[in-house]
Amino acid sequence: MVYTITVHLCCNDKPDSVTRLKAKLVEAAHIYRQDQGTVDWLVMQDVKDPKAFTIVERFEKEESQKFHLENPYWKTFDPAVIPLLDRPMDLRRHQELEMTA
Repeated sequence: MVYTITVHLCCNDKPDSVTRLKAKLVEAAHIYRQDQGTVDWLVMQDVKDPKAFTIVERFEKEESQKFHLENPYWKTFDPAVIPLLDRPMDLRRHQELEMTA
C-alpha cells in the first residue's frame, strides 16, 4: 500500500518569493524522486492562487520515508522554504486505500 504525504504551502507577498519557492520545489522534486523507496515526489501550483503550492510525496511504504529524511538535501529544504511562507506548512499523512474490483 502506498504511503502518501501531502504538504500545502502558501507563499508570502515579498518580491520574488513565489519565483524562489517554485524553483526550490522543482529542485527538491528532482532530488527526492531518486530516493530509495520513493514512488514519486510531485509539486503543484494552484491554478487560481499562484501563491499556493502542494507537494505530494508517495512512498512504497511508511518506512520508506526514512531514506527521504536521511537525504543530505533535507537539511537545506526548510531553511530555504520557511522564510518564503506566510504561514506554517500544512502536512498530512495518508495511507492509500486498497482498490478492489
